[in-house]
Amino acid sequence: MAKKHIHIIGGGLAGLAAAVSLSQRSDAQVILYESSPSLGGRARSFYDANLDRTIDNGNHLILSGNDAVFKYLNLIDATNSLTGSGYPLFPFVDLEEGKRWDLLLSKGRFPWWLFFAKHRVPDFKFPELLALWKLLKADTQKTVADCLVNGQLSRRLLQPFAVSALNTSCDAGSALLMGSVVRQSLMKGGKGCIPYFPKIGLSESFVQPAVSLIALQGGIINTKSRLSELHVQDGKIDYFIMNNNKIDVGPEDTVILALSAHVAEQILGAVCPKVKVPNQFESILNLHYAVDPNLRIKGSIDKAKFVGVIGGISEWIFVRPGVISITVSAANRFTGCQHENLASLIWQEVCEVLSPVIETPLPQAIPNHRLLWEKRASFVATVEQNHRRPSCYTPYQNLFLAGDWVATGLPATIEGAIRSGFGAAEAVFSSKIV
Repeated sequence: MAKKHIHIIGGGLAGLAAAVSLSQRSDAQVILYESSPSLGGRARSFYDANLDRTIDNGNHLILSGNDAVFKYLNLIDATNSLTGSGYPLFPFVDLEEGKRWDLLLSKGRFPWWLFFAKHRVPDFKFPELLALWKLLKADTQKTVADCLVNGQLSRRLLQPFAVSALNTSCDAGSALLMGSVVRQSLMKGGKGCIPYFPKIGLSESFVQPAVSLIALQGGIINTKSRLSELHVQDGKIDYFIMNNNKIDVGPEDTVILALSAHVAEQILGAVCPKVKVPNQFESILNLHYAVDPNLRIKGSIDKAKFVGVIGGISEWIFVRPGVISITVSAANRFTGCQHENLASLIWQEVCEVLSPVIETPLPQAIPNHRLLWEKRASFVATVEQNHRRPSCYTPYQNLFLAGDWVATGLPATIEGAIRSGFGAAEAVFSSKIV
């Protein structure tokens, strides 16, 4: 029996998830195209010669409740490539008020942690839980700020959680999307909130094992392959142009477009002008500082290998062997700032946060570092932009969409990207069109 050729255009996590899923079918021939030399999109690692370190292009925390992520990792046999404390443990430091605490969630669904002062947000008051109820019940027009309640639960947990998850300010961020994140995490209890991250790097966990599996199953991967045009004939994609070469799409073949939103909008505009795509974006700033590989840290930050920061520029500080990495979400607000000024200010915050729990003092002078500023890291997770997210289906029966910008019900996260890839793979063998 002749195999159905599945052309997957885009080698980020959405495209890889679709390829991994489809490559296991005996009736599918997967062909994956990626414009850059490497796969993974915004979830990849690379060796930085200046730092003499392997770093991730962006820091990502995986939660145990991320079902699509762990399904993907199981398929590519990479679950053991993650590490973590094994507990729903989240250390925090409030730079403005000089407080430190550990959020330690209960293992079960019932939130016993709320009744123990040493496990919860300091100065929390029970009426503040109304914010969670509002987020879970939010309609399509509400923002996160509409749902928050004045108090330390919002300031020290829900606000930073929302900014990290949505990559959007609370004033503009969709409460509906944030409610979905809460359902996938806090509402599952501690068993759904155990944080994990790659032992080595994102590519070693999410990309290289997937590439090996796709190749083992007979899939074909083409890097440095840039799409310039889709062509429609008789209600179907009949060919596309890749690197100025025409690639025919047979009568039984399919195309999955797994490009970033701003590139997908350009391509779809010519063939699917009625399909709306998110068109406003937020950036994420990541800083990587080279430090002594033998750096020793004490206490809960040593167990977790990260710490959340309140009241500073930094949001999350990750401590890995030889590298301290910082993430700043919704970073458009810092556009125009000098990179070296940001690197210096953030290093001061790192020293303030880590010095009390470190055995060997950090240098006051800023160490060798690398700043990575992803200008279009995600679509702005506003009410308006969420309404622009299409389903995986298009008006053409052999063209499907995948990406964290597709309507997954989640913001632009690793979980959402992988979920979209699986959804597109499933849709390929259905007959639904829009």
